[in-house]
Amino acid sequence: MRRSLLGAAIGLVLAGIASQPAAAEEFTVSDIEVEGLQRVSAGNVFSAFPVSIGESLDERELAEAIRNLFKTGLFTDIEAYRDQGTLILAVRERPAIASIEIEGNKNIETDALMDALSSAGMQEGQVFRRATLERLELEILRSYVGQGRYNARVEATAEELPRNRVAVRLDINEGDVAAIRHINIVGNDAFSDEELLDMFELRTSSWWNSLTSKDKYARERLSGDLETLRSHYLDEGYLDFNIESSQVSISPDKRDVFVAVSVSEGNRYTISDISLRGDLIVPEEELQELIEIEAGDTLSQSALTATSERLSSRLGREGYTFANVNAVPESTSEDTAAVTFYVEPGNRTYVRRINFEGNVTTKDEVLRQEMTQMEGGVASTDRIEFSKSQLERLGFFRGVSVDTTPVPGSDDLVDVTYTVEEQPTGSLSASVGFSQVSGVILGANISENNFFGTGKRVSIGANFSESIKSANFSYEDPYYTVDGVSRGFSLFARETDFEEQDISSYLLDEYGGRVSFGYPIDRYTRLNFGVGYTLSKIKAGSYTANEVKDFIDEEGDQFGNYFLTGSWRRSTLNRGVLPTDGYSNRLSADVAVPGSDLTFYKLRYQGDSFWPLNDNETWILRTRGELGYGDGYGDRSQMPFYEHFYAGGYGSVRGYRANSLGNREKSNNPYDGDDDDPFGGNVLTEGSVELIVPTPFAGDTRSMRTSVFLDAGQVFDTTRDFDPEVGEIRASVGIGFQWITVVGPLAFSLAQPLTDQSDDETQVFQFSLGQSF
Repeated sequence: MRRSLLGAAIGLVLAGIASQPAAAEEFTVSDIEVEGLQRVSAGNVFSAFPVSIGESLDERELAEAIRNLFKTGLFTDIEAYRDQGTLILAVRERPAIASIEIEGNKNIETDALMDALSSAGMQEGQVFRRATLERLELEILRSYVGQGRYNARVEATAEELPRNRVAVRLDINEGDVAAIRHINIVGNDAFSDEELLDMFELRTSSWWNSLTSKDKYARERLSGDLETLRSHYLDEGYLDFNIESSQVSISPDKRDVFVAVSVSEGNRYTISDISLRGDLIVPEEELQELIEIEAGDTLSQSALTATSERLSSRLGREGYTFANVNAVPESTSEDTAAVTFYVEPGNRTYVRRINFEGNVTTKDEVLRQEMTQMEGGVASTDRIEFSKSQLERLGFFRGVSVDTTPVPGSDDLVDVTYTVEEQPTGSLSASVGFSQVSGVILGANISENNFFGTGKRVSIGANFSESIKSANFSYEDPYYTVDGVSRGFSLFARETDFEEQDISSYLLDEYGGRVSFGYPIDRYTRLNFGVGYTLSKIKAGSYTANEVKDFIDEEGDQFGNYFLTGSWRRSTLNRGVLPTDGYSNRLSADVAVPGSDLTFYKLRYQGDSFWPLNDNETWILRTRGELGYGDGYGDRSQMPFYEHFYAGGYGSVRGYRANSLGNREKSNNPYDGDDDDPFGGNVLTEGSVELIVPTPFAGDTRSMRTSVFLDAGQVFDTTRDFDPEVGEIRASVGIGFQWITVVGPLAFSLAQPLTDQSDDETQVFQFSLGQSF
């Protein structure tokens, strides 16, 4: 028969108090049985119950074994019985969580709450513990208090279900964020309350601050404001500044907050002396040139930090990757302090190995071609970071990160690991676009900028519009040699109906090809040279101008020209599309060499610069300029008319119809009257100043841009005995918008011409879809 060993005394066992023995004698366990298991496996019980078959057991040892089993948290009740030599454990499992439901939360995402519950072991299928749920109630409530929601309420309930299960429900009443009624700063003499409070993100309650939620209290925002306050005083020379206390008081109805900050300013310090100490490695004179502060300046913490970073970076260029430079100010009087920069270069480090991770498609050799830091060489922080920039400019990767780690067991070796996140580099697409210059544009293009992971660029495409039909093929190997010399070639065929572009009444068909080579001069500069051949055919239109007819009569209507091309480009732009910092300057020349049917040349300069006006690069000043000049040489007195420059329209001088600026032909169209078509010229001048501003309601600034601009430009023709005059320059002001969409680039502008004349063709609204800008 069964004999109770602990029985009702199990509660005393849990309390750690010895119970009266139901059977005090020892007995040998011949078998162990477990009753009452539903979800918990017998294996889990036996692994936590330290009693084995064949073991002799007394009351004390049994009580200790049951305590260990309770510690698993799987059971609410355990009773032990003895049936002859068999030990029987009768258990009652804790209920399992059948479902979890959360209601009422808006400011904390349901997923975030579920993650918190899961981290605490509260998820469907797990054992339910009420103590854990109560603890989570308090944690969630603290999160809302941190948001300033002092009247928030969290109620957790557990409904019992059949088969020993529970349904957990969290009912949340988030309440309102308490509004700040008053912020009081005590102890400030050097700066007024208004000056200091203007730096705060938090604001006292008003209709505007309530609308922008700046008057809503949050603990994190107050901490940020206090850090801003501290940084301001330290940058203004208050070396001993300290925030004595910050107190937050809440009104009885928990809707209003009162903030009080007590500060101790101390004295304002100026710099009395600057010195360098430690193992300088680099000549002291060179390091002194990097120190932009001087005696007599206000002691600014940000200036000291910036100087330390410049000195560390200079040492890093010499291979002292982990150099440490600390700026230590020491007061020399009540209002002066001497600054000492302590230089600890550490050991000079060398790169043992450069590793690449994340490049599934792109071959390692393509990435190594971009490295200016070499394995076995001195670990230069400049070269390591520039190599990272080179990888980013390839356009193959969504992101690039670099990590420099010491080699275990060595104090002078490091491994450099570049981790890349690949993105699609090719496209097979059919596109439909529209521009006010070319009308409807139909295109099909196949391109791959990283052909089979080799870094080579291959493209083939065809485009058709009302004015232009074209086909092209191009190939470029950016590392034709190990020195970074590139080689490329292209073939093209293009038919242009200039009458459809509202220029002049003639058709131009061109067929040709070019071979080019590029040579790197330094990190940012490149020279390109090429040779090519173009066959040009001209066909007069319905009402062709006299200038075109005279040219055809004198020169013919078909020309084969051999070209030498050259260009110089220096670019520090941080992005290939919609850059925010850096500049690009390009000089190019195309010369139809002797032996061609026509001998002429075209020179062109293009400049583009971006200056960020704030740290997060949302306000940017952009300047753009373009100059062009062309002429004939040898027995040619001028360049061919079909090579003329044109101006006006999007990407040129906005607010004027595309290609409409400059001299005009003498029209033979009796229906045009005095409305002659643009004829272009051999001199091009263009310039633009833009203020790029944050785009309202835009989240991704990398693909969207808004700007306010001033454009100016004109085309002149010196071959017509025309002397360029500044008064002929056309200008406009307006706003522009650019957006990289899934269907292609979109751009538009609203412009108001400023210096237009009566015969100018103005156009306030201009746009383009499916065209690059």
